[in-house]
Amino acid sequence: MHRIKLNDRMTFPEELDMSTFIDVEDEKSPQTESCTDSGAENEGSCHSDQMSNDFSNDDGVDEGICLETNSGTEKISKSGLEKNSLIYELFSVMVHSGSAAGGHYYACIKSFSDEQWYSFNDQHVSRITQEDIKKTHGGSSGSRGYYSSAFASSTNAYMLIYRLKDPARNAKFLEVDEYPEHIKNLVQKERELEEQEKRQREIERNTCKIKLFCLHPTKQVMMENKLEVHKDKTLKEAVEMAYKMMDLEEVIPLDCCRLVKYDEFHDYLERSYEGEEDTPMGLLLGGVKSTYMFDLLLETRKPDQVFQSYKPGEVMVKVHVVDLKAESVAAPITVRAYLNQTVTEFKQLISKAIHLPAETMRIVLERCYNDLRLLSVSSKTLKAEGFFRSNKVFVESSETLDYQMAFADSHLWKLLDRHANTIRLFVLLPEQSPVSYSKRTAYQKAGGDSGNVDDDCERVKGPVGSLKSVEAILEESTEKLKSLSLQQQQDGDNGDSSKSTETSDFENIESPLNERDSSASVDNRELEQHIQTSDPENFQSEERSDSDVNNDRSTSSVDSDILSSSHSSDTLCNADNAQIPLANGLDSHSITSSRRTKANEGKKETWDTAEEDSGTDSEYDESGKSRGEMQYMYFKAEPYAADEGSGEGHKWLMVHVDKRITLAAFKQHLEPFVGVLSSHFKVFRVYASNQEFESVRLNETLSSFSDDNKITIRLGRALKKGEYRVKVYQLLVNEQEPCKFLLDAVFAKGMTVRQSKEELIPQLREQCGLELSIDRFRLRKKTWKNPGTVFLDYHIYEEDINISSNWEVFLEVLDGVEKMKSMSQLAVLSRRWKPSEMKLDPFQEVVLESSSVDELREKLSEISGIPLDDIEFAKGRGTFPCDISVLDIHQDLDWNPKVSTLNVWPLYICDDGAVIFYRDKTEELMELTDEQRNELMKKESSRLQKTGHRVTYSPRKEKALKIYLDGAPNKDLTQD
Repeated sequence: MHRIKLNDRMTFPEELDMSTFIDVEDEKSPQTESCTDSGAENEGSCHSDQMSNDFSNDDGVDEGICLETNSGTEKISKSGLEKNSLIYELFSVMVHSGSAAGGHYYACIKSFSDEQWYSFNDQHVSRITQEDIKKTHGGSSGSRGYYSSAFASSTNAYMLIYRLKDPARNAKFLEVDEYPEHIKNLVQKERELEEQEKRQREIERNTCKIKLFCLHPTKQVMMENKLEVHKDKTLKEAVEMAYKMMDLEEVIPLDCCRLVKYDEFHDYLERSYEGEEDTPMGLLLGGVKSTYMFDLLLETRKPDQVFQSYKPGEVMVKVHVVDLKAESVAAPITVRAYLNQTVTEFKQLISKAIHLPAETMRIVLERCYNDLRLLSVSSKTLKAEGFFRSNKVFVESSETLDYQMAFADSHLWKLLDRHANTIRLFVLLPEQSPVSYSKRTAYQKAGGDSGNVDDDCERVKGPVGSLKSVEAILEESTEKLKSLSLQQQQDGDNGDSSKSTETSDFENIESPLNERDSSASVDNRELEQHIQTSDPENFQSEERSDSDVNNDRSTSSVDSDILSSSHSSDTLCNADNAQIPLANGLDSHSITSSRRTKANEGKKETWDTAEEDSGTDSEYDESGKSRGEMQYMYFKAEPYAADEGSGEGHKWLMVHVDKRITLAAFKQHLEPFVGVLSSHFKVFRVYASNQEFESVRLNETLSSFSDDNKITIRLGRALKKGEYRVKVYQLLVNEQEPCKFLLDAVFAKGMTVRQSKEELIPQLREQCGLELSIDRFRLRKKTWKNPGTVFLDYHIYEEDINISSNWEVFLEVLDGVEKMKSMSQLAVLSRRWKPSEMKLDPFQEVVLESSSVDELREKLSEISGIPLDDIEFAKGRGTFPCDISVLDIHQDLDWNPKVSTLNVWPLYICDDGAVIFYRDKTEELMELTDEQRNELMKKESSRLQKTGHRVTYSPRKEKALKIYLDGAPNKDLTQD
């Protein structure tokens, strides 16, 4: 529906003779007595019943405006007026300028002192002419189209105000000195406020507003604020203002501070203002501007230091001194240089600043991230070498042979490359029990000099050292894991597949340290027993999806997969293509081409990506060699003081690591500190909002991490190649919250849906208390909260069903035997609407053999008993369960669409899970009283708000403004 503002030409006179419309003899008729111009008397007889109902709760409050004059003139009866005295004159026009979509109101008012018209447009009052009044008559040349008229702007008179021309009543108007006292006071306050605002605007026009920065002298934190200083204030006064603004009174004295010109984006000090302490800020900053192309820095110094002079044209260089022997990079020292200086002159400048010989000095410029350039041509200028306003260089001066090597092969380059790519991470280890802690200690002792967790641990520079390092331990771990995989395959070939799912993956893993310390193996078994017998509630996981807020359960941080696994991922990945016999007589290769395939032909859903998106590659390559043995091996860990409230038993590590290392290698370095193999703990990245997400892509590097990121380590079997972590939700179609989180599971590529259901049964029993048989529940696609495709038992993940990391599925408990046998079938959820009772029945599933509308009608008639010819249906809108108010459903839905199939407009039902409402067209809609409707409206509003449905009820109430010309009437407050 479109609203259109009418712009027809409508003229109006300056004087209006009402004698032809008013009969003086009929002034005292019952109708006019009961309904006066003010509408104050006997309102009920002048308004419709609906209006009376809407305003029945006004409690007789009179909103009229009394314009009774101070002269005390007696009320003049209309019956005494002569017919020729019923002349009204126009004195005010309310104008609307704009379109039906929006606009602006203002008024044109005639002054009775000079008979001139004035425009009152907000705070602007201006004199106008009769021609301006005529412009409000409307009308336009030419014809507009329908839609152009809806948004066309015009200026039209909206309301006309006339007054009766009666010399006895309007011969005189109030003079200023006759105003009531409260009006005089109000006018005086308005004038004072206007003057104050005027002065404030003047100050604003002369105030310089610029960003102010300050590096706190003790906290070493860059603070930011906005300095607002009058243009006539001196630099000295501005420094004092900035000093107080940054709260430095208790830190350093005022004479240790100064303001300098600063470029925050490039971190560049442009110039200082020596000898200009008495110069006005407006002159220093180039006038008052809305924005400045530079900032100000409140620079501080120690009492025994002297401020350095910054001259325009200089470039700032941060110099880092590199010590090759200690393999360290010092904090930067700032020097100033000119772009026309040569490299030789620049070396002399740095030599004076850091006291290193210039003869053997090597300077490396970092032009951008990890772009290192050795300044080897002495005669080149800094500008030619790529220097800019702010620069970063590394300086090394030693007499080692490294000086004679090519830069790309030198130790200096490797150290700087490592420095540029090293990040600092804070790692929270799992909560330690006495058993697990002793086990971890045994692990570290067996690994050589890895030491206690409270000692520094550095595994860097490749496989060097005479002691048995972590790399050697990991090699043994690799062999043990490979042997375990082969043993599991052989056990599966020997028919030992009926092994209890209660068995832990740890039972067949022999400690890789048996040869060094037999006690480690004992401690490993103690850890396994501890994990198996521990209360799962002690390992509550914080990893939850968006829908978990409505769930009472949480997943165990000791993942259920560490305790149960009825399949080997290697076996599933390498499974042959033999046909799988099914209970319904079909096999895995007899899936018919369905309407889903045709509907989605040529396009693949991006959120259901395949293995390349999951990135769950094995931690070991095809040769069995640990991927940790790669070029980037820098890893250094040291204990870190736990934060308050982190809980007893928690240990933190501060880890410096090359971010080009893979997640797999990173996990292997963490093994001595966690106490278990990398395949049996998981890494969770903690974001700023304290949300945690598991990192599962083992072949990816840590390049997405940055300094001071937090990582949480949790016990539990990590994903192997071809495996995906899946969140399982229960679908409860007739519950107020139809989506309930159950648990996290692991599905593997090549696994059938039936196999995944078999693995879910013990987990559902142990974690959720659900006792289900394999034929009494189904899995189906989950898109947000919408149920989708029903997965049949013979479907194979990755072949028939696209699966991705952090995938979500619905688990639906069946009331009877599964009716879905083929992909050619279609399962829809139907719900009957009963207009005579104003209620909706529960959902019932209808399984169709085709997409025919006739078959849908037959099924609906069969389950409801409604004659086939009287069935009407409509598709639900929005997110499941497609909630709609019972007050709107009868007329808002598109009932009985004229289509023969379901997969065409306006239905577009091509997949399972669509919601269909249906009704008996012969059933009459219940007639509701106003009280019943209001009560039902409240109930529906409460129900829809609980389900997240947007309520749009907004009853509109309007009430006329009543203006009394001769005082308020003696209205009986007991009326209405």
